[in-house]
Amino acid sequence: MSAINPLIPRQPVPSLSVPLVGGGTWSLADQSPENFTMVVFYRGLHCPICGKYLKDLDNKLADFAKRGVNVVVLSSDSEERATEAKAKWDLVNLDLGYGLDLDKAREWGLYISTSNGVTSSGYEEPAIFSEPGLFLVRPDGTLYFGTVQTMPFARPAFDQILGALDFVIAKGYPARGEVIDHTNP
Repeated sequence: MSAINPLIPRQPVPSLSVPLVGGGTWSLADQSPENFTMVVFYRGLHCPICGKYLKDLDNKLADFAKRGVNVVVLSSDSEERATEAKAKWDLVNLDLGYGLDLDKAREWGLYISTSNGVTSSGYEEPAIFSEPGLFLVRPDGTLYFGTVQTMPFARPAFDQILGALDFVIAKGYPARGEVIDHTNP
């Protein structure tokens, strides 16, 4: 079993490519945003918190586009479960990826959980799945911002991210947390 290695700001992020609900493939290498690509990892169809969180993002997608931010959301769910999530949660604007390999999830520093059975939404959790994460990646493929969680609760609010984007874009604010060896910065 591999340990979680945190991604380092200003350093390249791992490659990422997933099939999309409705057809096609999304690849980080194919992105050329004005400012950032926002990669949002969600738990899956079984997570009602994910549904509310992603619906909020779906409603704000144009606000991210105005700031030069491409967005993708993805999970380790199967195509069938991701398709059902997109329909059930009424996600009409988002690119929704599925089939995230759990080794790839680990490369991104995501936590992995095992099933607790049926959730409050009435859906069975997969036997093993990745927990949430959110990353802003610069057009050059380096990490600007990242957060990972062990639980579905208390995720970064999209309104706050939009406000932060206004500030960092206007001020050219650098990525932080880049020091690898604090004894020799």
